[in-house]
Amino acid sequence: MAAQTGLGEPRGPWFVSPELGPDGRFRWDVPGSGEDPSRRRWGGRLLTAAAVVALSTVSGAAAGGWVAGRDGGPDATAASAAPVPAELVTAAQRTVPGVVSVLAGRAATGATGSGFAIDDQQHIITNDHILAKGGGGTVTVELPDGRRYAAEVVGREPASDLAVLKVPTDAGLAPLPLAKPRSTRVGEPVLAVGSPLGLPGTVTAGIVSALDRQVRLGTNRRSAVQTDASINPGNSGGPLVNARGEVVGVNTAIATIDGNGSIGIGFAIPIDQVQQTADTLIGKGG
Repeated sequence: MAAQTGLGEPRGPWFVSPELGPDGRFRWDVPGSGEDPSRRRWGGRLLTAAAVVALSTVSGAAAGGWVAGRDGGPDATAASAAPVPAELVTAAQRTVPGVVSVLAGRAATGATGSGFAIDDQQHIITNDHILAKGGGGTVTVELPDGRRYAAEVVGREPASDLAVLKVPTDAGLAPLPLAKPRSTRVGEPVLAVGSPLGLPGTVTAGIVSALDRQVRLGTNRRSAVQTDASINPGNSGGPLVNARGEVVGVNTAIATIDGNGSIGIGFAIPIDQVQQTADTLIGKGG
């Protein structure tokens, strides 16, 4: 399964901002936009110019750091690598063993994503849209050590884009601790863990960018945790964890421009909704 390259819907359910169309441009038919299109165009040009300046500045800084490193200057070490907070390293070490790769359907035509264990009974949380893209076929789970299991689908809830799987107890997955509901704070560091592009055990870092972000995912509109941690094809269903290694959400979608990959705006289903849905599905399905 590790050889898969992001099969299935790469961005999870489509995200469409209330003010943006599918092409990423501002919509003028949205009530209350209150802005003249010409001003929007100028704003877009200014934003583009600002982006170019920002990229140029970053590139210059990176080049300067590279040169300093080659010259062995006094700032060479500082320029070559930023310190990584020890708590994030610990959180990653605790999280990766409980995260799995999920393949729904046949390898050639199915969908891949991620999931994680939530209890000692080997129940696994993932995204429902992965199973939907798999066409209702068999579901296979690959553990971090490479072992594979045929997974039982305990329950699905398309409205919340969540599903619960179960593998045999001898899988021995370490369940991940869940954060307390409503305990997540804007600005706190988080890690997105999963199998983007079929690369299991991948960890990306960022912060919580916003809470209670009302987004339209597929045909539903719901509250989500926004993060700038990189989320790419295959991350869907994986955990978003805080610096204590507690799951604060389930990664489910990203916003894109012109259909490109991650632009630093990702969304996760809040842990309180995940917990409620999981309890319901497990209670019904066993």
